[in-house]
Formats: sequence, structure tokens, C-alpha cells
Amino acid sequence: MVNTNQFIPGLEGVIASETKISFLDTVNSEIVIKGYDLLALSKTKGYLDIVHLLLEGTIPNEAEKQHLEETLKQEYDVPDEIIQVLSLLPKTAHPMDALRTGVSVLASFDTELLNREHSINLKRAYQLLGKIPNIVANSYHILHSEEPVQPLQDLSYSANFLYMITGKKPTELEEKIFDRSLVLYSEHELPNSTFTARVIASTLSDLYGALTGAVASLKGHLHGGANEAVMEMLQDAQTVEGFKHLLHDKLSKKEKIMGFGHRVYMKKMDPRAAMMKEALKELSAVNGDDLLLQMCEAGEQIMREEKGLFPNLDYYAAPVYWKLGIPIPLYTPIFFSSRTVGLCAHVMEQHENNRIFRPRVLYTGARNLRVED
Repeated sequence: MVNTNQFIPGLEGVIASETKISFLDTVNSEIVIKGYDLLALSKTKGYLDIVHLLLEGTIPNEAEKQHLEETLKQEYDVPDEIIQVLSLLPKTAHPMDALRTGVSVLASFDTELLNREHSINLKRAYQLLGKIPNIVANSYHILHSEEPVQPLQDLSYSANFLYMITGKKPTELEEKIFDRSLVLYSEHELPNSTFTARVIASTLSDLYGALTGAVASLKGHLHGGANEAVMEMLQDAQTVEGFKHLLHDKLSKKEKIMGFGHRVYMKKMDPRAAMMKEALKELSAVNGDDLLLQMCEAGEQIMREEKGLFPNLDYYAAPVYWKLGIPIPLYTPIFFSSRTVGLCAHVMEQHENNRIFRPRVLYTGARNLRVED
């Protein structure tokens, strides 16, 4: 019997779902996805390998991976009507709002919207994976009165995504590192946005609705947005000493410092952050400019010594994205784009073994009030 009177703020530690998709093993510092350690996979496998693993259940062979790439390329283009809708948004709109709108409007073009069969949801997942990078990149261009950048069929999935954002073909190193970042953001058990998607899916709402809710969840600064905030701090500080002063000033004012701490990785560094730190070192070595690396390392030391906090993935992903030429407002939409595959996997799993979420409350309000005659 569940104790319905027990209140757990933030549902911390509460088991809300059974899943075969992923698990955060903090004891062994592993992110388990479909039985594999994501961190180990990221050293030899790319984003499309992870897509196939999460949606099909296996690491693809070369033929399967090539077929997957071709499937996604066929889904790159978005309906002209979506571009028109995005062009109607005010120029002050955040790209996350544009992304939420774009995903929601996509539902209108699905002729089988009420069909929840696995095969249909799988087809939708590939459509979303193909189209969301286009929406992310070109909503930004449209909001800045720029012409949309059309996808290129001769580039890989990750290279094309980066190309649509920056307008230039990435180098081999840039493509590799951007792809690795997509791998590391791809799936992470049950954070707020994934939980939101599963709650929406539990009503038997459609995949687009679940992902639209997930975008709204990720927009919140306590979930997404940390990578943007980190880069803005680095820009404000400009120097190593400036960054040290900025952090000490925030600490003295008891302000929250984004990029540090994690609800799960509470007493150690997010292992994904360590991998992005190495990526930052690789990019810094290209032109010999390691200022951002020095600033981040100085900040890492201060937060460890002063607060016992360690970097999360966003802390080192931010300067990596900056060096890749990605505009700061796109950092969180890119996070969502890479997480799309994990979200789709969770929604499909929820639909296949569903029970609607219906928790109770611990009521703390008044009782037995009466209206006088």
C-alpha cells in the first residue's frame, strides 16, 4: 500500500516509470541505454548509431546506418506553411518558442494523427528527427530577417545540422565534436522534459503534443538554458581573472550559478561534462586560443572548493558550441533536437504499456469553513 500522505518535494527519488530505455548508474558513472554505456559508445559511435539503438533496439551495421541516414535525409524539408508561420512570429521571440510552435504545427500535417501503433509512431520519430534541425536552424534565421539555409543532401546528419545553423560546411573535427555533443545530449533517463512527455503521452495524446510539452519544460531555466547562461557569463567576464571575480561575486550574493550541480550527479562531475571538456581542448588547439578553456577550468576549481559543486554537461558544452560558431540562443534548441530521439523512445514505450499518471496531493489548505446564513 502506497502511503498517500507522504510528500516528496520535486518527486526526488520517487520511481515514476518502469523503462528499458535508460538508467543513470551514478555508482559506476554510467549512462545505461538499452544495455550499453552511452559514455563508452560515444567514443566510437555516432549520433545515428544512438538513434538506431534507441528506436530499433540495436547498434546498426553499416548498411542499416546508411539506410537510416537516407531515411532522415528524405525528411529534412518542412512544409512551406511552417516557414510561413515562423515568419509571423515577432522578432523578439526566443528560438525555443519558435521550436515549440514548429513542432506543434507539424501535427496538423499528419494524416494518421489518431493512430498510436508502434510502426506509425516510429515513422513519426524519424520525421521529427529529420525536420526539427531544420526548424531550429531556420527559425533562428527567420527571426533575424535572414534567408533560410536549405539542407544539403551530400552532408552527414550532424554536418548538415551544423551547416544549416552557421551557413558554412564544418571541418571534419567540427563535425565530429558536434556529433559527439548530440550523442551526449541524446538520452538521460527521466528529467523533467522526458517526464512531461510521458505524462502527456499517458493520456494517449499524440507524439507531437508530448514533444511540444517537452519543449515548454526544457525552456524553463531550472532545466534547459544553462548552456546559454554559462556562455553569457564567459562573455561578460572576458578574462580568467574577470571570470573568477564574477563567480566570487555571485557566491557572495548567494546567486545560483548555472552549469554546476545536478540532481543526480550530486557529489561528482557529470561524466558527459568531462567529455565536452576534452572536446573544448581539441577545438582550442586548432588555433591556439585556449582562453575559454582556462576560464572554465578556473571556474571549475572555484566551485569545487567553495561549494563542493561540479560541472554538468552544459558548462563545457557552452564554450564548445561557441567555438563551433553557434549563436547562443540556439544552445537549448540544439539540446532538444538531440534529445528528440530519447523523447520519442519514451513516448512510444509509454503508449505500449500505458497507465495514465494521476498522483494525489497533500492538502494543506483550510477545512470546515461555513458560510453564515
